[in-house]
Amino acid sequence: MNTFDRHLLREWLSILVLLLVLACGLLLVQVMYDDFRDLHEAGARPRDLGLYVLVAIPSFLAQTLPIVLLVSLLFVLGKLHKANELTAMRAAGVGYGRLMAPVWVVGVLCCGISYWLNSYVVPHSVESSRVMKESLQFKKQAESVAEDRIGAVFSVGFDNPYPRRMWFFNRYSKFTQKAYGASVTEMDVKGRETNQIVASQAWYDDAQHAWVFKDGREMGFDPDGTNSSTVPFKLRVYPRFQEDPRLMMLLSLRPVDLSSPELHELMDYLARENRAKSIPYAVSFYAQIADIVGPLIVIAIAIPFAAAGVRTNPAVGVSKSIGLFFLFIVLKNLAASLATQQIVDPAIAAWLPNLGMTGLAVYLFARLR
Repeated sequence: MNTFDRHLLREWLSILVLLLVLACGLLLVQVMYDDFRDLHEAGARPRDLGLYVLVAIPSFLAQTLPIVLLVSLLFVLGKLHKANELTAMRAAGVGYGRLMAPVWVVGVLCCGISYWLNSYVVPHSVESSRVMKESLQFKKQAESVAEDRIGAVFSVGFDNPYPRRMWFFNRYSKFTQKAYGASVTEMDVKGRETNQIVASQAWYDDAQHAWVFKDGREMGFDPDGTNSSTVPFKLRVYPRFQEDPRLMMLLSLRPVDLSSPELHELMDYLARENRAKSIPYAVSFYAQIADIVGPLIVIAIAIPFAAAGVRTNPAVGVSKSIGLFFLFIVLKNLAASLATQQIVDPAIAAWLPNLGMTGLAVYLFARLR
């Protein structure tokens, strides 16, 4: 590295670290704003709140890193441009490729960090913070409601198309991990009901690798729909039922509240049942993959944007970054809408915002002299 490389990195990384600290502070405010009331009502102590924040913040870092890179780079390059330092280096015969080589190296490192965050840190953060929040809520609910209503999810429906089974629970308690008012309908290849099991309780037994039904009855049906048999039972085990109750509960959550492994699991299931239902989960999953190259796209936009700018206050670069970020959000929402309407594939839709910003970067580089 030459003197200018060290100077550029020193100026940029100092602002980058400062903005990362600021972003973490803003994330802290957001987490507390979104969840503080629920956690407080659940009886969370200061230690619980602090631990929850530490676990939850990493889930936002992968999304924050590109905008922090953009703001810091526009600010620093604008500052160097105003001081004529970029002009002096260009007059000495140094091209923009060599001038910005340290920036590109840092950008590649940031892509590696994004990959690490999205692959390992963020999934653990999303799942752990959700478990912590639910545990506190269960503890609070245990003081005032019956055990079977702690963490209850009502009217749970689940359709498993390959074995042709439809499940319905009046409610499912995440605390007891049992279903109450359970019903399972089995059908033939023509969609006609052949068998139905209704029970007051049902749960998945890990030891037996089977579903267990309590206080119910099993009914058989002829192809014309006539009830051919009814057998009551106190307790019955069904080894052929292998549906995962955890997967059933994930369907009650929003795509943004799920980790990438959970999104992938739901994509596979919903694609078999109904492809249209899988699209929001697929867009979120592929968007996390597309975010990995975000730092390089940000750098490709920031360099010509700042280098070709006028010599004004560097804070102007920050205002530019807000406009660019707004443009990216518009492209992202537009792409998601196109995927939801099944106009484009979810994988393509996830990459469209990046492709749009890459096109802007190519245009700005073409104008750069």
